[in-house]
Formats: sequence, C-alpha cells, structure tokens
Amino acid sequence: MTPSLRLAAVSALALGLAGCGSLPRRGEPPLVAGTPRAGAANAVLFRAIALVGTPYRWGGNTPESGFDCSGLVGYVYRDAAGVSLPRTSSAMSELGRRKLAIDLLQPGDLVFFESGRDIGHVGIYVGERRFVHAPNSGGTVRLDSLDGAWWKDHFVYGKRIL
Repeated sequence: MTPSLRLAAVSALALGLAGCGSLPRRGEPPLVAGTPRAGAANAVLFRAIALVGTPYRWGGNTPESGFDCSGLVGYVYRDAAGVSLPRTSSAMSELGRRKLAIDLLQPGDLVFFESGRDIGHVGIYVGERRFVHAPNSGGTVRLDSLDGAWWKDHFVYGKRIL
C-alpha cells in the first residue's frame, strides 16, 4: 500500500470512528466539542490510528524505534494531549479512580488486559469496541476488536485519563 493510500485509509477510518464515541454515557457529563477532554480525546484517537502499521519493538517508545504496548500509549498521550504516563502497563492501570466496563468506554480511554494474574497489556480505545495497540514481537501497531476471543477473555477494565 502506498503511503498516500495508507494515509487516506487511516484518515477515513479515523473520521468514521471519531463520530462514534461522542454521545454521552449514562451518568457522565456530555462530551462537548471544544472542551479540553473532547479535544484531547480526539487528538489521542487520531494520533493512535495514524501509528497503525508501526513495527513492534520491546521497550520501544517512538515511531522511529517502534513501540511496545506501554511505549505506544505513553507516546500517543504525550504527543497528542501533553499528558505524561508511567512507563509500564501495570503502572498505567493504577491511574484514575474509576474502572470502566467495556460498555462505558469512550474514545481515548485506556484498555487493560491481564497476563497471568497481573495487568500485562494496554491499548487505546477508539470506539465501536475496537482499540489500537502494539501486540507482540514481530507484529505491528494494529486495530483489534475487544470482541476477539483472546481480548474478550483477558479484558480487565478501562480507565479514563483525560
């Protein structure tokens, strides 16, 4: 796929997903365009999707070096929203007060998965039950469904940082 075709495909996907998560959830204030949270969440969403296809690299935290899961999330939040996060998925899972079920997730939320008994993986929710993450060695940053067998069985909770 040519770079311009890839950019067009990613842009179309991002635009389609950006409108999906803008309705308020029960018990939460509405997300109003132009508010800091709405702007930051959209920036995170677009930046994460733009990195789809970047190579996985354990310990990586830049597009040039590649990403592991927490490196991707930390880079996107810092680059798109100016928010510094801890370096590991486990430490990131300690942020925020409220643990969110899948049906309460909004674009830009973090999604956490267990590996054994501990949090071992993190991604960024983009809407429509999908998330961007850096899955494993030999792979690339990609978009996956929370309804996939492994992800569904290992999802622990989401967290809203923005």
